[in-house]
Amino acid sequence: MDAVHSPGLVAVILAGGAGTRFWPLSTEGRPKQLLRLLDDRSLLRMSLERLDGMVEPGRVLVFTSSKMVSLVAQELPELPRENILGEPMRRDTAAAVCLAALACRRRFGESVMAVLTADHLIHPVGEFQESLASAARAARDSGALYTFGVPPTHPATGYGYLEVGEELFQEGGVRHFRILRFREKPDLETAKMYLQSNRFMWNSGMFVWTTQAILEEMERHLPHHLQELTRAMEQWGGPAWPGALARAFESLESVSVDYGVMEKAGEIRCVVGSWQWRDVGGWPAMMELLPRDEHGNAARGRLFTQDSRDNLVFCEDPGESIALVGVEGLVVVRAGQRTLVTRLDKAENIKALVQRFKKELDGS
Repeated sequence: MDAVHSPGLVAVILAGGAGTRFWPLSTEGRPKQLLRLLDDRSLLRMSLERLDGMVEPGRVLVFTSSKMVSLVAQELPELPRENILGEPMRRDTAAAVCLAALACRRRFGESVMAVLTADHLIHPVGEFQESLASAARAARDSGALYTFGVPPTHPATGYGYLEVGEELFQEGGVRHFRILRFREKPDLETAKMYLQSNRFMWNSGMFVWTTQAILEEMERHLPHHLQELTRAMEQWGGPAWPGALARAFESLESVSVDYGVMEKAGEIRCVVGSWQWRDVGGWPAMMELLPRDEHGNAARGRLFTQDSRDNLVFCEDPGESIALVGVEGLVVVRAGQRTLVTRLDKAENIKALVQRFKKELDGS
């Protein structure tokens, strides 16, 4: 298994999020992973292209919501249709990971499995592939559960953190560490302490393990998940499969794989590479990704300003014009017949607003 080709590796891309923090550009019918935020490629397309030359399309599985299967198939036509699995309802990442491991084992036998997401930006891709290949080798040889740690560049409060222990070894430029514990999203003072200590990494939410290792940990820590989804898998590919899967998911508690498994498992490690990573979680992330003017205003579209600074403007149609006068720290988004205006420091509240007015906003 070398850095650019990894025989035996199966990649699972989690693409089930609704992306409500990107309203009004993102809607239930066009979730975040299908948005073209930076160029003519969607976040989902970029996630698949990140595996080019390393994992053949037939060994890439995409997990999304059942409503999105056909849209994902249109976006990624090179994937076999049976490689796109729709979840009947949201039950967080533990359910998706358990089902993915069972599906990988059924389709490809015992495998090394990478769990990736559809809303990250990573570059250079070649360096990321080296980290992924190194983690895959080590997971195969050790049976450890691996995640990817990202060296923090600022005291971020929107990311979870990994507290790392001893450095186990290096392979090329990829460093392998033992993980001591997972930390939830901190307040600002705690994040500053994490940054200064040099003992903490951002938790990227990506994983590598063998199907055997993750299913054994599921059996220890989330046995009901494993039992119900194993029973549903007996109907895989048959007419009873959708109903069996829906019944299984309905019985599961909503829990993340971090909380449900990783925080309790025995041998947990992370790789740390030299690549750049960003979780595109909502509009504030675009401040660092779009071009800025001399006053710190980031924009897509034609922006005209007077006495305005540190604003984010995004137009779905880049030919549209937005004018700002005497304002600071705003997010202004135009998409279709919808407009969003919020303070940048309140942008996370978009999710609550969309949930509150979902029916009205969807019909607008």
